[in-house]
Amino acid sequence: MFKIGVLASTKGTDLQAIIDEMNAGKMEGIELAVVVSNKEDAYALERAKSQGYKAIFVNPKDLTREEFDEKVAGILEENKVDLVVLIGYMRILSPNFVRKFPHKIINVHPALIPKFSGKNFFGSNVHSAVLAAGEKETGMTIHYVDEEVDAGEIILQKKCEVLPTDTPETLKEKVQALEKKWYPEIIRQLAKEK
Repeated sequence: MFKIGVLASTKGTDLQAIIDEMNAGKMEGIELAVVVSNKEDAYALERAKSQGYKAIFVNPKDLTREEFDEKVAGILEENKVDLVVLIGYMRILSPNFVRKFPHKIINVHPALIPKFSGKNFFGSNVHSAVLAAGEKETGMTIHYVDEEVDAGEIILQKKCEVLPTDTPETLKEKVQALEKKWYPEIIRQLAKEK
């Protein structure tokens, strides 16, 4: 069994896409072992719990980044995860954490890296920046996570057109549609390779 652990801070729409594929029997040999969040009210936790998956909140209060990551790493190791999947995870992973899971952490970024990537590019900031720059296309990038923000090896990029009528909200919808389609697919491919 190829076990995935999800780190999420937000709604978890890509998590739902993965769960939907599991329920449809399209993620054979893949198990969602645990969902961990740094936000107690992250809907991703509720989403996981309500569908029978292990969901754990780790309180970052009074912990250094390293201490927090140590706790999270412990949970992932306890659950014997083969792949760490970041879904709207709003924390930058510490170098120690990344070293514990070499080439075993993936992230989806809502733009075509290296454009609109790095520390301040997340959520609707990305889509607003794409529109402000007058880009004709945008998309999503699935990549391995390394010690630099959004700098790991690219696994897959998929594009969509930016129309003159687009808003940050409509762009987000287009990009999320790509994420929901391709994130489960990449997890399947990585599971096969293992």
